[in-house]
Amino acid sequence: MRRRTRSLLTVLLTALAALLLAAPAASAHTELESSAPADGTRLARTPAAVRLTFSEPVELDDVHVTVGGRQLAVSRSGGGGRAVEVTVPKTSGRSDLTLTWQVLDMEDGHPTSGTLSFRLTAKAAPAAAAPAAPEPSETVRTVWAAVRWAGYLALAVYVGGLAFLALLWPQGALDRSTRRVLTLSWATGLAASLLAPGLQEAYGTLGSLGAVFRRAAYADLLGTQVGVVAACRVLMWVLAAIVLAAVLQGGDRTARSPGWRVGALAVALGLLRTTSMTGHNSEGTHPGWGAVADVVHLLGVSLWLGGLALLLTGVLPRRRPAELKAVVSGYSTLAGVSVAAIVAAGAVLTWQVVGSFGALLHTGYGRLLLLKLAVLALVLLLAQRSRGWVRTRLDIAVLLRGDRLTVRPFVHSVAAETGLVLVVLAATSLLVTSAPGR
Repeated sequence: MRRRTRSLLTVLLTALAALLLAAPAASAHTELESSAPADGTRLARTPAAVRLTFSEPVELDDVHVTVGGRQLAVSRSGGGGRAVEVTVPKTSGRSDLTLTWQVLDMEDGHPTSGTLSFRLTAKAAPAAAAPAAPEPSETVRTVWAAVRWAGYLALAVYVGGLAFLALLWPQGALDRSTRRVLTLSWATGLAASLLAPGLQEAYGTLGSLGAVFRRAAYADLLGTQVGVVAACRVLMWVLAAIVLAAVLQGGDRTARSPGWRVGALAVALGLLRTTSMTGHNSEGTHPGWGAVADVVHLLGVSLWLGGLALLLTGVLPRRRPAELKAVVSGYSTLAGVSVAAIVAAGAVLTWQVVGSFGALLHTGYGRLLLLKLAVLALVLLLAQRSRGWVRTRLDIAVLLRGDRLTVRPFVHSVAAETGLVLVVLAATSLLVTSAPGR
């Protein structure tokens, strides 16, 4: 009976992950295609209205336009739902008119903003002062980025940790520190998956931090594609609890079981796919390649960072010669493959999202991406330099049967590498909460 239950669970998890992998990724961000009058036009007087045409259909509530801190009225203007008309008040004796616009994407929930400027050749009559319009909350954006960082970290440790147990260290399922790390990563991942959509919605709708905890916000969110993806991600974390509980109860025997490995793989792929669907991977001329590259990128980072976490907290503190020789050598090979996958997928994603060398060098998004790549290159350089040293120290540690003084340098090296990878994850979370560099 128990075997049938496990087999049925494995089939269900595999089917669910396959459905998630086959689901279409969120489309690119909504951008402003044109305006009437066009940006930069010289006008004799303030126009009564400005027509904005976006790249995709938009909801009126998702479009915010301000001038001089004043919120302007927005109405529908045909164009298949892609165009809106903004009513513009007369300016108070100015020689130019600047409109600041922001639109919330209907599918992936990311905000896009910009400005339109018009040169006025005739000054208008003074107008009454207007109350300041709400602005996107930097506090919400900061918390959103922090939650995204925690979510990426939890995903990497959970997925990479399970892979580490299944491929290299099944007996680690009985280690107390390892069990705590995996349990904490699961709890953090579930909490982040519950909070991140609300924070994203609050930031896109110019709301405050308190809006994250309003029930109505989540009810509205579930009617959008970003809400459906968020709900699927929460479901995957619930299923992840079943996989984790099975290995914690069964120990190394379960970690070696083919049925458990298939179920863990299905859940891991589901988590990676639902996480990648909230990023910028679907932008560009080939969104399918971007989606595949993002899953490969996340998987590579997970195998790398998850392995480092279990090495640091589980394998090295035990100082058992046989484990050190087998696990560290095996992880070195796994990390090498993971890094190669990260570099290849990262190259695809960089070109897919940024689109040009100019955007890479001259936009905030591009410069942040360059910072991430620089830190990653530093990590790879240090890892390459220390490879020969690690092999020598490993041989000595095995000969001295796990002596504390010979193992300690391993701990310092792994801790330093882990810290640098966390910086890479921090840059990734900031990139997700920023508009692409175009």
